[in-house]
Amino acid sequence: MAAGFIEKHGLLTEEQAASVVEVKRRVEAEGVRLVRMVWADTHGHARAKLVAVPVFLTALSEGYTINVATFTLDASGGRVFRSFVRGGGMDLEEMTGSPNLTIVPDPASFRILPWAPEIGWVLCNEYFTDGTPFHFSGRQLLQKQLGRLAEKNLDLMVGLEVEWYLRRIDGDYIEYNTGKPGKRGRAIETLPVEPGYSYHSETNMDLMQPLLSTLAETYEKLGLPLRSIENEYAPGQLECTFAAQPAQLAADNFVLFRTATRQVCRRHGYFASFMCKPAIEGYYTSGWHLHQSLVDRESGANKCMPETGADYLSPLANAHLAGLLNHAQEAAVFATPTVNGYQRFKPNSLAPDRATWSYDHRGAMLRVLGGVGDPATRIENRIGEPAANPYLFTASQIVAGLDGMEKNAKPWPADDEPYEADRPLLPANLGDALDALDNSALFREQFGDIYIDYYIALKQAELARYTAYIADNNADDGGNGVSQWEQDEYFDFF
Repeated sequence: MAAGFIEKHGLLTEEQAASVVEVKRRVEAEGVRLVRMVWADTHGHARAKLVAVPVFLTALSEGYTINVATFTLDASGGRVFRSFVRGGGMDLEEMTGSPNLTIVPDPASFRILPWAPEIGWVLCNEYFTDGTPFHFSGRQLLQKQLGRLAEKNLDLMVGLEVEWYLRRIDGDYIEYNTGKPGKRGRAIETLPVEPGYSYHSETNMDLMQPLLSTLAETYEKLGLPLRSIENEYAPGQLECTFAAQPAQLAADNFVLFRTATRQVCRRHGYFASFMCKPAIEGYYTSGWHLHQSLVDRESGANKCMPETGADYLSPLANAHLAGLLNHAQEAAVFATPTVNGYQRFKPNSLAPDRATWSYDHRGAMLRVLGGVGDPATRIENRIGEPAANPYLFTASQIVAGLDGMEKNAKPWPADDEPYEADRPLLPANLGDALDALDNSALFREQFGDIYIDYYIALKQAELARYTAYIADNNADDGGNGVSQWEQDEYFDFF
């Protein structure tokens, strides 16, 4: 029998190939009727094809065909590139005419959805039909950077700490909630679920407990390593924390966590949004803190631990830290990719406004935790927003950190007053962040000019629509210092 597409091009590891048998067994034994074949677009948004079981079983050897279109659209569904001219508007012959891609399911990611028990779910990698990896696959960009770490016998462990908003739905979609390509409809109307402004209030949390219990049960059934759900400051602002896992798995789980949370909440009459700062008066910004540590690939030993109490980190981790500091400006757009996310970078806001580090200091961009003999020693990067693409955010940390390690870079001194420190300021807006990326020799080398030019073009289209809205409306009119454009663009997309 001739080799299938996946075997022909060697697209699964031996471990993945072996797990295909178990996936087939589960599909039959657990009564799966349909399978969502999922990929994350450049925004980190989960896209899916719903296929019948026989089609999925064939896809385990042959892959499945999709259109490349989801990678050529901005967050409003507007077409950014001229797909129907030679080169697809990118000067890439292979992108002419909005071609097909083949998505290859990763059997290790297969789940059965607890809220839809006849539905399977699997993450996929994207390839051209000749087996060439797709230029714009964020998941494969991360895998490439993890391969560079592996050459040094290192892996990256990532712990997730993500804030998001829970609201109650006030009615359902009506005509003015629908938009058109390039213009989103009005954001759906929602109501608060608790009064807020009582940090960690037990009684306020209890108002949400029935749904939080359902979510916790869902995460457990999905294999997501939930540690805590916390009631944050603003009404319905929650924080979920997850145990550290290898970076690839953590990024995959972030995609699943975000899409699962939104689906389960919606089925119970609630609305979950991972938009950084909604246009709702008094609502605070939400962040995504990425905890990271370097480990030995063979032993799993934490390589960030210092040898003496005089140091906060090992020499290796110090060099990684220095790389994160040195490249903070150019990496910022992968951690904070929306117009709205730059609302976070304010002095004294529990979010950074410049490239600083300190030990156990929540005002610094990089918060170092742990110490001698502590296997949880790590660096917490507090720059991210919850709408970030987890593959790009995580890959950017490896790129910057590895540059520090390869140059044996030294971090500048810790800052106990990070909002007063004379350090490089983080970009003030999306435009500044894109300019910093555009001028980055490091990211052009590691992600490739093709990807960087593509990403900037995609995000510039988003920024242009925002700029045009502000020019036409003369003011931010959505409330809370946030434009209505931002509310419409991000509230129901993330």
